[in-house]
Amino acid sequence: MTDMHHGRLRIRVAVFACVALAALALDQSTKAWAQNNLADGHTIPVIPKLLSLTLIHNPGASLGLGSSRTWLISLLAAAACIMLVVLALRTVSMRWTIAFALAFAGAAGNLYDRIAYADGFLNGKVVDFLNYGWSIGNVADIVLMVAGVFIVVLILGGEPFDARELNGRVPDGEDAPGFQGTLDVHDLENVQQNPGPQQAQQSQEIQESQRPRHGHAGDAQHGGALEA
Repeated sequence: MTDMHHGRLRIRVAVFACVALAALALDQSTKAWAQNNLADGHTIPVIPKLLSLTLIHNPGASLGLGSSRTWLISLLAAAACIMLVVLALRTVSMRWTIAFALAFAGAAGNLYDRIAYADGFLNGKVVDFLNYGWSIGNVADIVLMVAGVFIVVLILGGEPFDARELNGRVPDGEDAPGFQGTLDVHDLENVQQNPGPQQAQQSQEIQESQRPRHGHAGDAQHGGALEA
């Protein structure tokens, strides 16, 4: 069980890394394109009145908030990235792993800008170029939004996060005979399909108790016929 658990942990770590790197690559490549093609200040219309491409460098967070506290936003983003990695290591759900990877990529994408383009302590400006008319953002912002929606869906859908929630679904709990350590999503399916000795014995006892007792009923009817 422990080897299986560690093997699946390695798979989730690999998925986290692949999803995060792919999203980061998309974010940074589009930012590089914007800086090479929109540096002269011109705007490229994409969808009239809905979306255009305009390059700006944003020292603050979304909607320009916190422009005078860029270093603080950078520290918060770094702390968020660390927390997301820890959560990804703790979860046993592949869906949660993907959600945390997307959130990590979104936060890390903008944090990279604040570090790479800084001329002081974490005071670099984020490259934004997706102009919605009411706000200008980037691909990292979109990835963050997708991650947030995904997390809400997982919470509302009751997606198990850690081994404790999965173990709570096993009838006899963590101390059931034949099970050691924590359960993974796939381990729970194996438990349901291949119950241990105690679960099999209890199931057999229940089935026997529900069987009709034809022998006793036949004896009673035979005795009544003799008395008559």
